[in-house]
Amino acid sequence: MTIDVPQHILDALTDVDMPRLSPEAMSSEIVRLAGIDVPVYRAGCVIVGSGAAGLRAAVELKRRGDDVAIVSQSAWGGTSACSGSDKQTLHTANTADQGDNYKAMARAIRAGGAMDEDTAYVEAVGSPRMMASLQFLGLRLPQEPLGGTLRYQTDHDEVGRATSCGPRTSRLMVKVLAEEAIRLGIPFYNHATVVKILKEEQGAAGRVCGVLVMKAGHRAEKNLLGLTLFVCNVLVLAAGGPGELYRDSVYPNGCFGSLGLALEAGIELVNLTESQFGIGTRREGFPWNLSGTYMQAIPHIFSLDAEGNEHHFLAGYYRTTQELASNVFRKGYQWPFHSTRMLDFGSSLVDLAIYRETIAGRQVFMDFNRNPLPVPGDLPFSLARLDYDASQYLGNAGAIQEMPIDRLRHMNPLSIELYRRYKIDIAEQPLEFAVNNQHMNGGIMVDTWGRSNLAGCYAIGEAAGTHGVTRPGGAALNAGQVFGTRVAEHISASQKARTPPGADIRIAAEQGMAEISALLRSDSELTVKAVRSEVQARMSDKAGLICDPGNVTDALQEARLLNKRIGEHGITYDRAAEATRAVQWYQMAIASEAVLAALDFFIANGGGSRGARAICDRNGDSLPLSKSGPLEELRFRKEREEHRREQIVVRMSTEGFDIHTRRNRTFDESAKCFFERDWPAWLTGRIYDLETR
Repeated sequence: MTIDVPQHILDALTDVDMPRLSPEAMSSEIVRLAGIDVPVYRAGCVIVGSGAAGLRAAVELKRRGDDVAIVSQSAWGGTSACSGSDKQTLHTANTADQGDNYKAMARAIRAGGAMDEDTAYVEAVGSPRMMASLQFLGLRLPQEPLGGTLRYQTDHDEVGRATSCGPRTSRLMVKVLAEEAIRLGIPFYNHATVVKILKEEQGAAGRVCGVLVMKAGHRAEKNLLGLTLFVCNVLVLAAGGPGELYRDSVYPNGCFGSLGLALEAGIELVNLTESQFGIGTRREGFPWNLSGTYMQAIPHIFSLDAEGNEHHFLAGYYRTTQELASNVFRKGYQWPFHSTRMLDFGSSLVDLAIYRETIAGRQVFMDFNRNPLPVPGDLPFSLARLDYDASQYLGNAGAIQEMPIDRLRHMNPLSIELYRRYKIDIAEQPLEFAVNNQHMNGGIMVDTWGRSNLAGCYAIGEAAGTHGVTRPGGAALNAGQVFGTRVAEHISASQKARTPPGADIRIAAEQGMAEISALLRSDSELTVKAVRSEVQARMSDKAGLICDPGNVTDALQEARLLNKRIGEHGITYDRAAEATRAVQWYQMAIASEAVLAALDFFIANGGGSRGARAICDRNGDSLPLSKSGPLEELRFRKEREEHRREQIVVRMSTEGFDIHTRRNRTFDESAKCFFERDWPAWLTGRIYDLETR
């Protein structure tokens, strides 16, 4: 039995061409700021970012008659357009078989702890509408003959709510949403980097009044940096996660997100301690997650030292060949590293072993032309000797071929085609990979309508800190679509983005320009490259999946010193494009300090190992074992139950970072709606809670 899919179908799912942007409208307004003639654009709402979440918000706003514009550093260059896996997952309510239970789905979404219960329900109940609207726009999700959506099990998903268009699911989502945005005539300003959020006085935190942008197309003799002013009543941050934060990363290059930008504006962040790490190919080549069928094909994994000697290193961790092979298989649906899965010879022992090989200076590969070598003294690999879950899955899939490459080709030929597009033929040569940072679960703190603490500012997608410690694979794509829609509904109900504002915000703009001018210093010894190297090395080496409390505290002190140096001496640059990067790396240095401050706070208050990080402690009560014995240096603390019920909030102040905890918002599962009672709240707009901010 083999899967016979014509080449043109494989090509269409692998090579996804993106639409051409319409010509940009030039600014018809110029304002003189700090001696520079600055182009001005006005929009009721400015959306920062052109990924799936930002495009969803833009489309939904435009459909409701609001005035909206998109500002993007690089159209179709972000995470949702450029990342994926073997079959990239979209996690939604089950629309086949017996349907789904939204309250049960919400419990699964928030099962890792440190997540608002109402947010989890919002994501669950909003997912069928999100999926149906994507299908309406042309996203071809796979179906069985009677119309049910094909499903499978993914990580942190015990039911099987996952579906996929193939390796490029999120890119296909971006494509159909971008085509709709272009059809609706939404203005799109490309190669434009937001460098400062501008505020006017209102309440304790102020209110958004615009953004300062560096735009390549507006660089001129008297405006070398291409400074541009966007005046708006509403701002939606949808620029993704802080992909540049770690050296070892599977994010596409140039993904800075907006955490530092938000912190500068006094916006509160939450759950910065929570990230995802997992195996994948690094961005120095072709950044891609190696989950799903890549691992379920059970390739041989080995390392090479500096002399070219091969090491069957997993044999030093697992007791039998069956145990080793079954856990390699499980990395397909238990893809993210999880501290507790290092115990009892679980699947995250694979991640740990790979991580330690890399730290030792060895290169790690997977070879699809070899089955796993046996553990010395044990029986050789055999498909007949696998744990029940692995054996059953491969049997149901018909993946009983002799070699891993044939099992992979049978289950998912697209996974092979994809690497060939980047001149890597995994059918012919081993594939180098490592454990990388993949996703930030924390971000900007928002309510159930996507509002931040800064009036007029919303956050969606990976920019928003809506996830808890863990999440089902593909839940982030769903959350971005659900909250993109909800944000648009709320903004439209507020009527604050109906027309472009006519406000004069020169005072706020000049203050922002002065702060940028103070940062960019030709006489500084700090270069963009130096800041990047220091931040990324510190985060990867001291705040990755294995954390030592002392190292985290030291890293925080180092981060503070770096930001102090930047504050005193600025960052130098050679050309205009590097000036933009200098601002972004300053903001990344701020974000790095915020993450470390939150992590140090968590550990100092007894925080234990959970999700993506193991907190090592010589007095810890969790001890990973390997074939050769206990891994004492990796003994770690358990998570405290009370920490699952709260979140760590971080806010930047003149004195550093203010950090505190707040309880998770709750959701009463016993509460029931009643049409006649609740309909007036919908008709009058009371559901939007417009009076509170």
